[in-house]
Order: sequence, then C-alpha cells, then structure tokens
Amino acid sequence: MDDQATGLPAHVEDTIRAIAAFHAEHEQQALPIDRLFARLTGLLGRPAFTVVLTLAVLAWGAGNLAMRSRGLTPIDEPPFPWLGAAMALMAVYMTTLILSTQRRADQLAGYREQLTLQLAILGEQKNAKVIQLLQELRRDNPIMKNLDDDEAAAMASPADPQAVLEAIKEVQRDPAAVAASTTDEPDPATS
Repeated sequence: MDDQATGLPAHVEDTIRAIAAFHAEHEQQALPIDRLFARLTGLLGRPAFTVVLTLAVLAWGAGNLAMRSRGLTPIDEPPFPWLGAAMALMAVYMTTLILSTQRRADQLAGYREQLTLQLAILGEQKNAKVIQLLQELRRDNPIMKNLDDDEAAAMASPADPQAVLEAIKEVQRDPAAVAASTTDEPDPATS
C-alpha cells in the first residue's frame, strides 16, 4: 500500500497493518474447537435462526395436535414434554457455546485494553518530555520572556502510573469523601 493508493499516510497504514496482524495472530492461536464454537455461535445469533426455531416449534406442536385430532398417537402429547426437554437441552448447549466464544473475545479485549493502557502511558510520557523541552527552549531563548509557569512545570514531569492507580482506587472506595475534599478547598477565583 502506498499513500497514493489509499490516501492514508504511511504511519496510519502501518498502524492498521499492526492491528490486523494482532487480530490474525489471535485467530491463528485459536484451537479448532474454538473456531467451531465461534461459527456455531455466529449461526445461532442470526435472526434466521430465530425464525427457523419458531417454525420448528410451531410445526412440532401442529404435527402432534394433527396426529391427535386424526385419532393417531402423537409423538409428544400436549403440553409437549419432549419439546420442553429438547428446548432446555438446546438452551444449555447454546449457553455453553456463547460462554466459550465470549471467553475468547474477552481474552482479545484484555489484550487490547493492555495495549491501549501501555500506549496511553507512553503517549503521556512523550507529551511530558515535549513540554519539558519547550520549557527549556523558552528559558534558553533570549528573545522570549522567561516566565514561571507552574502548570507547565507540573505537566513537564510524567505521571506516576502507580500513584494514579492508587488515586482511582481511593475514589472508587469512597467517592463521597473525595468529592467532599475537593469542595472543602477554597476556590482561588473567589478568594
């Protein structure tokens, strides 16, 4: 792929290829049973399956009622215990299929979350370095005023992921206390 063919910059195409390779690797690692379960879950999740299932249930009930009305012994007398048992068994299998498929999807989502987190931390560190370099440039440039900027100074140091995690945990443990502590501080704009 080149920029002319897709209209995308090379770095965007590289990212798209990396994501595609990430997904392809995840699929290659799937066991044959995982692939089978995914296909079956895909089939069961289609609207056509609901239509087919509804028609089968109606045909079962109508067929047994028709046999009974003609004086024949129906396969499954109303209230259709065999049909109920078959539906219960099918529900158990469908639940197992869905849970198995979801397990693999959750694994992929976990990898994506980890990747996103690592990229966010890396991006934050890069941004802090850029701010730090801009601060140095402003101090070293004789044309620019050397003003103290506390906010830029704070942003120039990368955040400590462990400290951020602890702050998030604290907020989740007692959100009311955290909200109260932020409202107790005097507002500098009104002071």
